[in-house]
Amino acid sequence: MVTGFWGKKIGMTQIFSKKNMVVPVTAVDVSGWLVTNIRTKERDGYNAVQVGRVKDRYANKKFDINWLKNLKQYFSFVREIRLSKDVSEAEGDAVSIGKPADFRAIFSEGDLVDVFGMTKGCGFAGVVRRYNFAGAPASHGATMGKAPGSLSCFCSQGRVAKGKKMPGQMGHKKRVAQNLEVVQIKEDADVVLVKGSIPGKSGSLVFLRKEKII
Repeated sequence: MVTGFWGKKIGMTQIFSKKNMVVPVTAVDVSGWLVTNIRTKERDGYNAVQVGRVKDRYANKKFDINWLKNLKQYFSFVREIRLSKDVSEAEGDAVSIGKPADFRAIFSEGDLVDVFGMTKGCGFAGVVRRYNFAGAPASHGATMGKAPGSLSCFCSQGRVAKGKKMPGQMGHKKRVAQNLEVVQIKEDADVVLVKGSIPGKSGSLVFLRKEKII
């Protein structure tokens, strides 16, 4: 069966809960996705559904089978959703090529989900920004600046210990926020509201998966 769906992060806002309390939520746009291919274990070695997000210029046009010959022209993103079994046994006629990939029916308000996404890339950063180092003293003639300081105790060997916190690429890594509550599902606006913050910046792709039971 389908255990999740792809969406586009809109940003954060806040709503009032049923108990009249303010709840911070992240809005995820799940509109514009179509089924572009179906993977089977007999043919491809695994079961999955391939979905694509239609570009804005073709959003109001009817799906044409010729779109599948040039995915890059008509779809801004193409992703796959793994299935636990064959799609014919899992979903039947509900999943077929060219139909909307509306998998929100597997979720309901109050469910817990895991949200996968790429964190915001911040480029090359020093240790003060990357690891929140305190830095050198700002007075008494200190000339260290924002340097990381001593790297190791291996003076004679001349090498750096593995795992040492040093300047480097900050962000742009795959991360997951687990056990987040689905607060609201707005059917008219094709938006899902998830409690709290999720990885990624506004406009980035995220994947919502049902809570994994260990």
